[in-house]
Amino acid sequence: MTTVLRASDSTDFLRVVPALAGFTPRQSIVLLPFRGTRTYGAMRLDLPDDGISLEEYADAAVGLVSRVEGTDAVALVVYTDAEAHPTRDGLVLPFAVEVDELLGCAEDAGLRVVDALCVTPAGWSSYLVDEPVIGLLSDIGTSPALPSEGDVSGDQFAGVDLPPSDLAEKERVGRALLELTEMLCLDRCGALTGRENPMAIAALVMLEDVPAFFESVLRTPEDLPPFATAALLWSLNRPLLRDVAIAQWATDLAGGMRTLAAQLAFAGSGTTVPDDLGQVFLGRGPAPDLDRLRLALSVVRRAAAQAPRAYRPAPLTAAAWLSWALGRSTHAGRYLEMVRDIDPQYGLAALLETMIGGALLPEWAFRRGPAT
Repeated sequence: MTTVLRASDSTDFLRVVPALAGFTPRQSIVLLPFRGTRTYGAMRLDLPDDGISLEEYADAAVGLVSRVEGTDAVALVVYTDAEAHPTRDGLVLPFAVEVDELLGCAEDAGLRVVDALCVTPAGWSSYLVDEPVIGLLSDIGTSPALPSEGDVSGDQFAGVDLPPSDLAEKERVGRALLELTEMLCLDRCGALTGRENPMAIAALVMLEDVPAFFESVLRTPEDLPPFATAALLWSLNRPLLRDVAIAQWATDLAGGMRTLAAQLAFAGSGTTVPDDLGQVFLGRGPAPDLDRLRLALSVVRRAAAQAPRAYRPAPLTAAAWLSWALGRSTHAGRYLEMVRDIDPQYGLAALLETMIGGALLPEWAFRRGPAT
């Protein structure tokens, strides 16, 4: 469903920016690509620090905006805890030099400037007027809620913390994981007696069809029993199966089956993985179902919260990729920090850090969806 939010002036515009971003930014520069009079979303950047090349920062920022299909204009909003400085010539807004560089770079790229605003704890103002004045934050009001976003009052880190999990839950999952691992070892040796824990046997049966299992966890993401969580953690802790899970959640069951077959062929004989499967991990190809990605993210976040420490890097890295695929690079970066605290050498996490550090975003993030 298409939702249209109308803004007739700068305060209206500032009111809808959190709805477009999905959060209320702090210590950020937000760029909004326009096509004509409409914008379809927002890009958040950290405020530039003293050690960065301002020219390179502006070039990279405008380059990202320009990649969005059909963009012919841009708006900019600075959210900062810094205050405007009074001088004899009037107020100087924070980050005025940086904004001037960004706007100049946008104009050089052929983009029309729709608006350039600043929000501080004291109020808001415009960079486009000769004599800026501070308006009241109360004039902005509360951002409208969108069905797809829910509450947007938190900042860009809102929702990144893992869901709560008490000690009893963690112990149940830990015991299930130990029991399942022991049974998998026995199963390979043909020593199962049939007198084992029925729930462990059921988990073992689920793992006989890994793609079907990965599909099943999306049906009850908030309510997986301990042995299902243990089976998921066991699978994600094996890079071959972890990659199958990520590819399947970004595509469908058939995509998972193809990926599993390709991974097994590569492991067995070195057969090259088909290009279209490899491209999924780089954010290329058809855009995934975002609701499906959100379900998968919920699954791996809860699994990470309940996992023994040694098993957390895999679900956390999956959470990082899924967040990145959803356009939440800030959340992805936080999950990768959690991985680094446990295992600094974890391979996929290092690759994702390189991608995020290089401002690489999935291609589907630059394709316009329903107008907002």
